[in-house]
Amino acid sequence: MTDLGPEWHIGPDGRYFRRAARVLLFDDANRLLLVRGHDVDQPERTWWFTVGGGIDAGESARDAAVRELVEETGLSLRPDALIGPVLTRSAIFDFFARDVRQDEEFFMARIDAPGELSAAGWTQVEQDFMDEMRWWDLDALESVTVEIFPAQLVEITRELLEGWDGTVRHLGEVSE
Repeated sequence: MTDLGPEWHIGPDGRYFRRAARVLLFDDANRLLLVRGHDVDQPERTWWFTVGGGIDAGESARDAAVRELVEETGLSLRPDALIGPVLTRSAIFDFFARDVRQDEEFFMARIDAPGELSAAGWTQVEQDFMDEMRWWDLDALESVTVEIFPAQLVEITRELLEGWDGTVRHLGEVSE
């Protein structure tokens, strides 16, 4: 266990590593729910990213995605409400002044009349770097000037909203 959280371990490449599950969650107006965070060691750096986080030992990616959704937003879905995984990637990035790698599975879901978002379930690590949650219209999201992760998020979500063909899109390994 590290101060990053219990799911982070040193991987074969010497980086802290974890598996993660993420959710592309849409409301009934086709808006995408994202979280804005900032870099703890560079507070002026900010970005938008999808809801989700580490997969606990013995937990499936699908179950982790549902658990993370509740913890990070207060919104609840059944595991069978998730579509996919629709996307995977391995991301290498700076997190809490460490070079880390996260292998991610992305699921898609829709929630009608989602209600109020809640940060009450945020862990201390999340409280330290997560700033807000927001539903985004894709046209508005396309014009933001801060970073968005994954970088192709708007393009990918537009394609998924047209209908998922059952193919898991692999983004490969990306450095952010």
